Amino acid sequence: MSKLRSFIEELPKCELHVHIEGTLEPKMKLQLAKRNKVELPYKNEKAVRDAYEFDDLSSFLTVYYEGMSVLLTEQDFFDLTYAYLKKAHSQNVLYTEMFFDPQAHTARGVSFDTVIRGIRRAQMQAEISFGIRSQLIMCFLRDWSAEFAMSTLLQSIPYKEWIIGVGLDSDERNNPPIKFVEVFKRAREEGYFLTMHCDVDQKDSVNNIWQTVKDIGVDRIDHGVNSLEDMKLCEEIKEQSLTLTVCPISNSFVSDGSKSEAILSMLENGMRVTVNSDDPAYFPGYMTENLICVQKDVQLGKRELVQLAENAFEGTWLPRSTKDRFIEDLKNYVTKY
Repeated sequence: MSKLRSFIEELPKCELHVHIEGTLEPKMKLQLAKRNKVELPYKNEKAVRDAYEFDDLSSFLTVYYEGMSVLLTEQDFFDLTYAYLKKAHSQNVLYTEMFFDPQAHTARGVSFDTVIRGIRRAQMQAEISFGIRSQLIMCFLRDWSAEFAMSTLLQSIPYKEWIIGVGLDSDERNNPPIKFVEVFKRAREEGYFLTMHCDVDQKDSVNNIWQTVKDIGVDRIDHGVNSLEDMKLCEEIKEQSLTLTVCPISNSFVSDGSKSEAILSMLENGMRVTVNSDDPAYFPGYMTENLICVQKDVQLGKRELVQLAENAFEGTWLPRSTKDRFIEDLKNYVTKY
């Protein structure tokens, strides 16, 4: 094992872009299908993996939503979340802000309460068992109506103490951020932090990023690598100290590469870029593998790797004092290493 790989594996980490439904590994998918008597067109784990042939965002989403059909009970959501947090802890992730997609479940007849109680219970148990801290970001599905998003936002209000922010994901085609401006305005009034997916190499990518920054007023941008096509936009992102959550391995499945060069350019330009896993059960690779991917692609050194980690802790929606404690842990690791 190379010293640099060991450095990455032991590096204190923070993850800001992971979809909890995207951590549903093939083995668990089959186990939950059996438990809930859901028929899937796969005989074994290899058959599930073999179906993961994505070449764009749409082809991924088709398989992704199919996989959610096995998630039906509070225990299912507990098992899913606990497994991710255990895996993240094994890679020295100290803190994570996880996405969940309630509409993908309520539209199937699974109650909002069932979904969030299972996830919440797992968060509490994982913090007791492993010491890993986590918070939840509720995403709206952008290829569904703004009215459905608003009703989901209203459903979330009794659970506000368990949700730190709201986001926007799913198919970006013909679903610009401005479509949800009133939903995000109400979310801000309710005290939620705001983020939005600006997926890689989509139609009108740059214009959509401008909308998130100017019309929505987000606190963070998910993906957002196409901002590099407009230096004025890059300067605006820097001016607002917005964090960008980039996911190299998933990029390599749905676009023309990992975009590691873009990550390096953002670092060199002083932008607060971070590396994350996105949907690690579908795009094989959790936090460690994604950092290794970028390091290999553009020959990052320890300084750049530490900066990526510090950017992530800095980009959290945590109190200043808590951020500082995590960053101090990171600096202590570097000093001891």
